[in-house]
Amino acid sequence: MQIDKNDKIYVAGHRGLVGSAIVRSLKRQGYNNIIGRTHKELDLKDQAQVREFFEKERPDVVVLAAAKVGGINANNQAPADFAYENMQIQCNVIKDCHDFKVKKLLFLGSSCIYPKMAPQPIPENALLTGLLEPTNEGYAIAKISGLLMCRYFKRQYGDNFISCMPTNLYGPYDNYELQGSHVLPAMIRKFHEAKLNGAPSVELWGTGTPLREFLYVDDMADACVFLLENYDGEEHVNIGTGKEVTIKELAELVKQTVGFEGEIIWNKDMPDGTPRKLCDVSKLNSLGFKAKVDLPEGIKLAYEWFKENVSQARGM
Repeated sequence: MQIDKNDKIYVAGHRGLVGSAIVRSLKRQGYNNIIGRTHKELDLKDQAQVREFFEKERPDVVVLAAAKVGGINANNQAPADFAYENMQIQCNVIKDCHDFKVKKLLFLGSSCIYPKMAPQPIPENALLTGLLEPTNEGYAIAKISGLLMCRYFKRQYGDNFISCMPTNLYGPYDNYELQGSHVLPAMIRKFHEAKLNGAPSVELWGTGTPLREFLYVDDMADACVFLLENYDGEEHVNIGTGKEVTIKELAELVKQTVGFEGEIIWNKDMPDGTPRKLCDVSKLNSLGFKAKVDLPEGIKLAYEWFKENVSQARGM
């Protein structure tokens, strides 16, 4: 069943990094009947509230981009919260999409769903073939559950529920809170503040040797809309660039973009996380979609947004 420009589209998490980008992409492509609710207006962990929302609004299409998210430290410190809260959100939304006959649901996973020692680049079928990275296992288990739930509803009831798995994302409306953010926004903030304060050095976590893939969030959003329009398969689809850099290389890129001239000190007592995490995006590319924004350009765009919005950026 095809989605239509006039469909009522509910983007859960419409003000976050991912959801806001998906709203921008939908609008760019002519979808204007988009609805969203803030956390204060609708607590997705509350089953009764979610059911009341679906009963009243009857969305045609749902994008489930809402989640409790955080970096290595946050995931490591609160695995129970990350597992429980994300499972609550997913169970409530996915079940109501079925009960209220939503014609298409897109569920967003996370690259941490894959085994710590998965083959590289990671194909979609690596899911559940090995042990997870312990530092974000709680979040990963929740995301795997949501992804499989979509698959089971499709298999048992014929619901058009699809899933995608974006790689590490960055861009407008990211989280810049140093203890809970992901690596790239944390670097942007650290280098920016060090430059403003004339600091001689910036401390970064780990050894700098892990390899990571980074995708500008508007590329991810365009891929999500592309999948809504063109994909109905049972298996999830990786979304990424297919390119990777070391954390050290990333740090040098951010340092250069910000214009910080001091030293980088690596705190090797802090965890590195997974040694390498690159997604195999051949499936997405074969469907007809490729990411456009390269990393240096994306970091420049992200830093410009941060400077213009520093007073209201999350975590500041």
